[in-house]
Amino acid sequence: MNEDQGIGSIGTDPDRFEVFYREHLDAVQRFVARRVDDPHTAADLTADIFVAVIESATSYRAGLGPPRAWVFGIARNVVAMEHRRSARYASAVGRLEGRRVLEADALERAMERIDAAQNARRLHGQLQELAPGLRAVFELVSIDGLSVADAAAVLKISPGNARVRLHRARRQLARSLDLMEAPPEAPTETAAEAPALAGEIS
Repeated sequence: MNEDQGIGSIGTDPDRFEVFYREHLDAVQRFVARRVDDPHTAADLTADIFVAVIESATSYRAGLGPPRAWVFGIARNVVAMEHRRSARYASAVGRLEGRRVLEADALERAMERIDAAQNARRLHGQLQELAPGLRAVFELVSIDGLSVADAAAVLKISPGNARVRLHRARRQLARSLDLMEAPPEAPTETAAEAPALAGEIS
């Protein structure tokens, strides 16, 4: 069975879905934790992402990118629609056929992930100043760890285009960080102030 057929069957084969779910759960939880600071919301979003995986399974094509890139593409869309979470959560849990999205101690682990991802979320906030196309490539490559080619597959652009966007994003972000970290310049004395200052010192 080729990769297309294997992933295509996870929507109808519970065993194949279970394997896929366990293989990608940690990566999806880290993806969400970098973007959401509430563990309950993070759990809800994780459920929705796998619901969307089930619903989209038959559309997967290996030629468009590896499974991880495909899942991250779905995750980006779900996180972007977070404001619809409360209305979709019941459907998400039902679609998982009674599986517990989080085990007994998973809420604590989710909180640990969120704490560990705090700096990443701060960076994510600074990235909002970048143009959306530049920001998307930077996030997928520099934060989520995808290759440039896989990020291009997620965004449905060419690898060359993705490399250009990544370079521009890094350059703009470096310039922004330099401005943020530069110490304030000390006030300079004017020619008229210099004698008075010298008198005070003496």
